[in-house]
Amino acid sequence: MPIARRAALRLALTAIPAAYVSTGLVSAALVSTAWAVDALPAARFVGWAQTFNDFEIASGNLALSRSGNEIVRGYATRMIAEHTEAAQILVKSRSEAGVSYAPDPAAPPNTHAILQRLSGLQGPEFDTSYANAQLAMQTDAVDQYGAYSQNGGSGPL
Repeated sequence: MPIARRAALRLALTAIPAAYVSTGLVSAALVSTAWAVDALPAARFVGWAQTFNDFEIASGNLALSRSGNEIVRGYATRMIAEHTEAAQILVKSRSEAGVSYAPDPAAPPNTHAILQRLSGLQGPEFDTSYANAQLAMQTDAVDQYGAYSQNGGSGPL
């Protein structure tokens, strides 16, 4: 993962959730939670990463249509742009590495259910659920990308 991408993920896990904590949208206990994970095999990592990118783009689009909060909308706009680019880079990297796509059965925590729940919310209720979902997903992303960058099997990924 490029250093700029890691810095953006760190920002997402510190500055953005901290802003939500200060406004009462996210519990402070959730912000400091970290989990150790093992690196996924290359094909499953690609499947996980694609699911993660798809979730970030879809949830970002929901945020643009369901939130009136400029912080949430700004964050969503950035996530859509970053994960659209990340998805394109993933396709190229996967091709360079010669790795096939295998959906990860332990994909990020039930992304379809989260998107379905978010699609039924509006305004401040949406903002709170979106912030909580982002915190959980970004925490999982840092864990997965970190584990793969340290112990993953394919350099180009």
